[in-house]
Amino acid sequence: MPSYMWILIAVAFAFAEMLTMGLTSIWFSGGALAAFLAACLGGSQILQVVIFLAVSTILVALTRPLSRRLLRRKTVKTNADSLIGRCGVVTEPISNRLAEGQVQVNGAVWSARSQDGGEIGKDTSVRVLAIEGVKLIVEPAGRSDQETKEQAAKESNA
Repeated sequence: MPSYMWILIAVAFAFAEMLTMGLTSIWFSGGALAAFLAACLGGSQILQVVIFLAVSTILVALTRPLSRRLLRRKTVKTNADSLIGRCGVVTEPISNRLAEGQVQVNGAVWSARSQDGGEIGKDTSVRVLAIEGVKLIVEPAGRSDQETKEQAAKESNA
C-alpha cells in the first residue's frame, strides 16, 4: 500500500470525527499517521498495519477515559427541579382525559396531570412527583387542604 493511503485514512477518520464530535475515531487518525511514518521509513505493509493497530489501541486506552470524563454531559438542575416533592393546591380540576388542570406550587401556577390518570378536584392538596415538559405530574397529598394551603403560602412568601 502506498504511503499516501495512510494520509487518506487519517483524513477520513478525522472527517468522521468532525461529523460525530464524540471522540470516537480521532485515535485512528493518530494510528494512521504513525503507519504513514513507518511507510515513509520503508516499513513493510504488515509492520504498517501492526503500527496502525498498536498506536490506535494505545491512544484509545490512554485518552478515552480522560476524554469521557472531560466531555461528560453534566445535568444542570433547573429551578423547576426543586418543585419535585413539594406540595401544592389544585386551582383548576385535573383531568388527564380532557388534558386540563392546574396546580399552584411555590406561588406559581403550573399545568398539571395526575400520575394515575384519575381526576383530582379543585382545592385538593397534591404532591409533585415529576415534571414532563411544562406539566407537573402530581398525586393527591396525604395532608389536609388547609395544611397544604398554609405551606404553599409560606413557600410563596419565602
